[in-house]
Amino acid sequence: MSASRRDFLMGLAAAGLGGRLSTMALASVSSFFDASASCPFRLAVINDELTEDFERACQIASQDFGLQWIELRGMWGKNITDLDGKQIDEARRLLDKYKLRVTDIASPLFKTDWPGAPLSKQSPKHDQFHAAFDFKQQDALLAHCIELTKAFSTDRLRCFDFWRLDDQKPYRDAINNKLREAAEVCAKSNVILLLENEMACNTATGEEAATVLAAIPNKNFMLNWDPGNAGTFPENTPYPDGYNLLPEDRIGHCHCKDVTRKPDGKFEWQPVGGGIIDWVGQFRALQRDGYHYAVSLETHWRGAGTPEASTRLSMQGLKDALKKAGITC
Repeated sequence: MSASRRDFLMGLAAAGLGGRLSTMALASVSSFFDASASCPFRLAVINDELTEDFERACQIASQDFGLQWIELRGMWGKNITDLDGKQIDEARRLLDKYKLRVTDIASPLFKTDWPGAPLSKQSPKHDQFHAAFDFKQQDALLAHCIELTKAFSTDRLRCFDFWRLDDQKPYRDAINNKLREAAEVCAKSNVILLLENEMACNTATGEEAATVLAAIPNKNFMLNWDPGNAGTFPENTPYPDGYNLLPEDRIGHCHCKDVTRKPDGKFEWQPVGGGIIDWVGQFRALQRDGYHYAVSLETHWRGAGTPEASTRLSMQGLKDALKKAGITC
């Protein structure tokens, strides 16, 4: 019996509740802890995909979804990089209250235009998730994000590789150098830098991610693998084709979402299990290859009417896919 399960059951007995709980109820509690202990992944959700109310997000993640992990991006109408000291302390208090650990800091690092290049078609006219930092601010942003990893007791920091260019070849070496330098800075603080494949940035697919990982061999530079993002590209099969190109030991985080593609090349987000991503196969492959970091739900789909309702349906789809894959979480 795991220590956490044993302590919980002993606590029930000390409170005089053990005798009044049915055998079935105790078995249910026991199986919950067994499932949590046996899950090969750090099952999580990005907090602001649920709600900007951080306590509500923590409550749902912990009590309704049964999670022990959460990914931090924004709260209370602010990007995590804009929180002041009191808000950071409050966020930490709520994490402790709901017994949640942080998978990573989902920062907007390097989600900006590359200097000297033609303006990207993806360069937004408004900020992304309450964050707008130009190129000159990136070094200071990196330093602050490293501080945030320490504040929230995580060793992982998410980044991107600049808004997507029509022709990135003239700039790719310089972009890689910037990522390499950032990884070296992170290494001094024992932080892993996670590059997310993002359709609006210069690394979008499994093939592109494999190329960048080969160019930047730093051990603390890893991939935040997002099959849903890769799936927005026409004629691209994230799993198995894209995934099979990736070095198994360089995947350090995984986002879970789903998508469908339209004949005109556009795409629509879907609840997990409702799109083109073979999540059952992907989960089996991750388990087979020894992956044991986060699988974090990044819903994006809003078809259920509200972020919370949509995320609830997607979380159920994620858990259904895990079950079909034969994985207990």
